Amino acid sequence: MDTVRAAFRDECGRLAEVLHGLAEEDLDRPTPCPPWTVRDLLAHVRTGAGRLVDMLAAPAPERAEVDAAGYFGAAKFTPEVDRDRIDGARREASALPGVPEVAAGFARTWRATDAAVAAQPPGRLVRTRHGDAMTLTEFLRTRVVEVAVHGLDLAEALGRPPWLTPTAAAVVADLLTGGAPTPRDGATTRPGPAIPDGLGWDALTLVRKATGRSPLTDRERALVDRSGVRWLSFGG
Repeated sequence: MDTVRAAFRDECGRLAEVLHGLAEEDLDRPTPCPPWTVRDLLAHVRTGAGRLVDMLAAPAPERAEVDAAGYFGAAKFTPEVDRDRIDGARREASALPGVPEVAAGFARTWRATDAAVAAQPPGRLVRTRHGDAMTLTEFLRTRVVEVAVHGLDLAEALGRPPWLTPTAAAVVADLLTGGAPTPRDGATTRPGPAIPDGLGWDALTLVRKATGRSPLTDRERALVDRSGVRWLSFGG
């Protein structure tokens, strides 16, 4: 939990710094996540970063049934769920007229989540809005993914270098390559990251390539195919 919480705090804090430096016209830029503008995507990220507050106020399930990798399943990205996600972000964005409101809203949201997490006992379980029963640590891992990966989208939309923090990059890379912990009969195992030999990627490149934010070269694709790697994939 300490590692994942540090990654969440670092990545949210870095995004908050970026938001304070935006110009008003930046909010209406298109993003790599159409039909969202920067304003819409930020509303989506803020909502995702704040999910745990209500989840932790609800009764805990009896046992965990899904880990972070399992959370990003096909059911989360059906046309109906995608449509709700898109429309919900646009409704949220319409209530945030300018940069000060966007920046303040995100800072308030992520800090409320961090405070709620800090107040929980070890091993706390949560149930997601999709019905998944998970450990708090595993769900927080998905929040790191959301903020970090969409941070890459926002950086592209704003024409800025990626600001992915080292702690968040490590958490996301572990999850994408199968290095995330998996509950099993009350125990936890951590297989080594499945990164094919010969790629020579740093953590940022791995996250960009594994999430489709940067295309694979023919050589990279051949190495990945030869190794039998099946990266986690998700769509929003």
